[in-house]
Amino acid sequence: MIKKIPIAIVTMLISLSGCAKDYSLAPPADSEKVTVTVKLPKELKTETMWVMYRSATCKRISYGASGQRTERDGHNSVYKEFERQGRSDIYQVELPKDGGGACQWHLANVTFGVAYADPARFGENIIPGGGGGVVVIFDHNNSPRGGADFKVDGDLTIQKDYYPWVDEEFLGPYRKTVSLTGEGKIYLSYQALQARRVHFEPVLHLDFVVYSAGPKIKRKGNHTIFTYPGGSVVADGRAKPDFIKLQAIRLAAENNK
Repeated sequence: MIKKIPIAIVTMLISLSGCAKDYSLAPPADSEKVTVTVKLPKELKTETMWVMYRSATCKRISYGASGQRTERDGHNSVYKEFERQGRSDIYQVELPKDGGGACQWHLANVTFGVAYADPARFGENIIPGGGGGVVVIFDHNNSPRGGADFKVDGDLTIQKDYYPWVDEEFLGPYRKTVSLTGEGKIYLSYQALQARRVHFEPVLHLDFVVYSAGPKIKRKGNHTIFTYPGGSVVADGRAKPDFIKLQAIRLAAENNK
């Protein structure tokens, strides 16, 4: 039996299929390039870069429950691996700013970061956690992770301190993770409209590890316990380590050498 299809759905299908356009990227040979480099500590590795291009020509059309039509810029994602430059500690990705093609794609944003190359050095059955992430926005749109925390003119250089954070969680499935904890959120987000070079240098202070253990019983007043380098223990309701405290501990230790 052939089922009847509502006229509204037929109309929508026709409107979507009637535009046979090539949505692929086709960067012109003379496209201006954006170069992203990471100066990588030997204990870390680069993660795959997520690159997003946008198009005002090829719209994304959606329909609400009442049939209202919404148009948004189209987007196209590609994924890039950083390439080591010779035998140095510099890893690089080069991206065309103009994505070309029938949709006239332009580079919108990139998401990348670093993680531990060998999490097992921090114990058995430990898995990588978060931290060490960067988002750079090259246009006036938000990234998939939201808007920018910082806005910069010209090229972008990021140098940030990070500490190893080993965390155990007991409520729900047990898990033990090692993360990079630093200043701010897991992903630091920048808008750099004119940037043609982005340089990220994570500075890893491997000798200053902070440990935490979540509560084993869900009860009011039970908080995650943080044990900082040097042995101080704090359970003040924080969800992540106190970055200022870590900085102070490290600087005091370095001054006492």
